[in-house]
Formats: sequence, C-alpha cells, structure tokens
Amino acid sequence: MRILEDLREAELATSQAHGTLKGSLKVALPSSFGLMHLGPAINEFLIEHPQVEFDLDFNDREVDLMQEGFDLAIRIANLPDSSLIARRLATIQTVICASPAYLERNGIPESADELINHQCLVYSLLPDTRHWNLIGPEGEAVKIEIHPYLKVTTGEFLRDAAIQGLGVIHVPTFIAYQAIERGELVPILNSYQTPQIDAYAIYPQTRHLSQRVRAFVDFLVQRFEGTPYWDRCLQQSE
Repeated sequence: MRILEDLREAELATSQAHGTLKGSLKVALPSSFGLMHLGPAINEFLIEHPQVEFDLDFNDREVDLMQEGFDLAIRIANLPDSSLIARRLATIQTVICASPAYLERNGIPESADELINHQCLVYSLLPDTRHWNLIGPEGEAVKIEIHPYLKVTTGEFLRDAAIQGLGVIHVPTFIAYQAIERGELVPILNSYQTPQIDAYAIYPQTRHLSQRVRAFVDFLVQRFEGTPYWDRCLQQSE
C-alpha cells in the first residue's frame, strides 16, 4: 500500500513539476492559533492554488499523523525527538494581563507571588492548572501558585472573560494583542517572561515528499518569518 502511494505521489510530482499545484492536504491545526492566524493564511494559499483541496481539523489534541492519515500538523510545543520532520514557523510569546476595571478594583500585582490573591482565568487543557511557569527578572525559573477562578478550553473565551473584568489571564500574545492595542487589556508583571516555545509545521518523512506539503510549508515559513505581526503590534503600542 505504501509503495502504491509513493508511486502515485511520484507521478503527481512529475506531472506538476511545470504545471498547477493540485491534490488534497489533510492538516491538523491548534484551535485558537489555527482560526485566528492560520485560517487567513490558508485562504490566501487557496487563492494562489485553487486546485488544492484542504481537509482541516481545528483541535488542540495531539494527533497521530500516520495513523490518522494527516499530511501535516501545526503544533505549538517543545517537540520531543521523533521520526517526524519539523520546521519552525514562529516563536510564541505569552503575556499576563487584565482589564483596567479589574486592576482598578483589585490592584496591580507588583510581583508574581501576589497572583495567588487574584482571580486567574486558566486554560484547562494544561497539565497543571494551579501554577504558571515563568522566568523571573534575574532569569531564574519560577513556579507561581495561582487561584484558578475559571478554567476553559479556549483562549478566546479567556481573553473575552478578562476583557469583562473577571480576572487575570496568561495567554499567547497572538490571542491578546488586539485587545491590548485597544486598551481593553493591560499587560502586567512585564519583568517576568515565559520559557520560549515555538510553532512548528510537522510532517512524516517519505521517499517522495508531496509537493503540496512542501509548497504549503514553504508558504507558511515565509508568511510568519521575522517578528510575527501580533508581536510587532505590541511593540508599537509600548
């Protein structure tokens, strides 16, 4: 079966070497990053390559590419060693923030330890929802205990709840940057950082790498190279 698939892919690659990119791509994407930032990129790719057909799975679970028949996946993670090929798309930064109204009512924490006295809104799919892992002002790793006042599975809900004044969030900048630009959320504890994590395109090693996979991954790498636009906007608002 694998030999037949490789032969078909080799024939497609030969026929498309000087022609139109065509065929299907089954892609697994993380929910928030996928909908907010990869979705527009995929739409742009489809305009350039209208004969490519996408089958998209927006889900934060870790799929098995080979067993589930995915051509590639986009993951935000520290990747373990594996037989998969990974290409970095962007560095993902996080920000701790809350609404002006919440901070006016409850005060602005001056150190991360003070977060235990605040209502924290937490992404519930994390392995530990009672702590935030940060890098302190001196570069030291710190594990901060928090009170998970609200736990949810989507970053957009956390952002919107924070805008409504329900508490403090610690989310990727790609989720919060527009609310920060509009003044709906205010970054706090800016002397603390988070361990670096990256977004990757991951795909299996094959004898004949699909030209569709190669072209799509190259497209994403080029689109997100340099400082991501969601972080450029934050820098401009400082």
